[in-house]
Parts: sequence; C-alpha cells; structure tokens
Amino acid sequence: MFTGIVEELGSIKAVRRGADSAQLLIEAARVIEGSRVGDSIMVNGVCLTSVQFGDHNFTADVMAETLDKSNLGNLRTGDRVNLERALRLGDRLGGHIVSGHIDGVGAITRLEKHDIATLVSIKAPDAVMRYIIKKGSVAIDGISLTVVDLAKDTFQVSLIPHTARETTLGFKKAGANVNLEGDIIGKYIERMMDFHGSRESGSRLNMSFLAEHGFL
Repeated sequence: MFTGIVEELGSIKAVRRGADSAQLLIEAARVIEGSRVGDSIMVNGVCLTSVQFGDHNFTADVMAETLDKSNLGNLRTGDRVNLERALRLGDRLGGHIVSGHIDGVGAITRLEKHDIATLVSIKAPDAVMRYIIKKGSVAIDGISLTVVDLAKDTFQVSLIPHTARETTLGFKKAGANVNLEGDIIGKYIERMMDFHGSRESGSRLNMSFLAEHGFL
C-alpha cells in the first residue's frame, strides 16, 4: 500500500528483457534506505518487489501481466521514474490510498500553464473514467493528484511547481502515456452495490443511501 507521495526520481540503468518479462535496474538513493530484498517499491505507479540491492540501485522483476497493463514495457535506459516505498503504519497519509495496481494506461492530451500551476489533461479508458469524480483522487504514474474537471473520456489535474519539479509529470509532453489507478474506495462501493443489488432488490445499499450518508 502506498500514498502517492513520490519520494524521489530514480533513473533506469538497465532493462533486461526475457521472453515475456523484464528486469529493471533502477538507480535510487532515498527509497533504498532501510529497504530489504522482498520489500515493495512503487515504480511509476506500479507495485514491484525488490529482488536485489547494490550501491545506489535496486533490481525488480516485471512479469508479463504488468508489462501488458502498464507503461513499464516502454522504459529505456536513462528514463526517469517516480519512486515510493510502501506505507508504514504510523506514517502520515499525505496523498490517498494507492494500491500500485494499474487500472489502465492513459495519454496526456494537453498541458497548459495557469500562473504557477500546470493543468494536465489526460485521455483515459472507461476502466479508469468510471472511478473519476470532481475533487476526487487519482494516481498518475504513482502521483496522488486531485481531479479538477472531467468529460466523457478525459479528466484534468493541476500540478503545483513542487510536483512538476519532483516528478515525471514535470517533463512529460503531450502524447506521453501514463499509468492510471482509480480511487480504491470507489471500487469497493461499486462492488458492494453490485453484490447487494444482485442478492436483494430491497437492499438499503443504493444511490439514495450513499447520497444520504455523504458518499456522493
């Protein structure tokens, strides 16, 4: 489990490709402090298991499913990546609950400067848009951000200078692909509504109930 607060920008030192998998060697400093083999480290929003540590670097395996469902398969030597260690009990939850399991890959369609902010528009698949709401949370390449606005297949977020400077979104251009993860709370609400709706037509768990108790 993660928070979406990026700890540092790492750099891809090597990509070793298998038949249906890959192994990433990632240069890092902060996220390897106190980390051990088997620990989870989020790389561009994807939860990966660290399998080896060296001087200022760590290695992680990427299975076929992850390559297929994320943008990690496009990484090349020299590319920068967002890194975050797993959340520890007692830490501040500065962003939102992020699982590191990607719902889909979107594409940046536009970047606009508004005073100190950078507005980023992203086209996303239905699997992501179903969980996007105004003022709600979304993880973009592992960055916890707040949705400013949305349309049928796009949504918009705003970057403060710190986020633009300290994460990959600060140097990505229109057309770049990004990993997207919707808010996990919305997924559980959807699942509960489907489950209760299929069991009992008279279930109290419905849209009116959620609105009455502040969920909508």
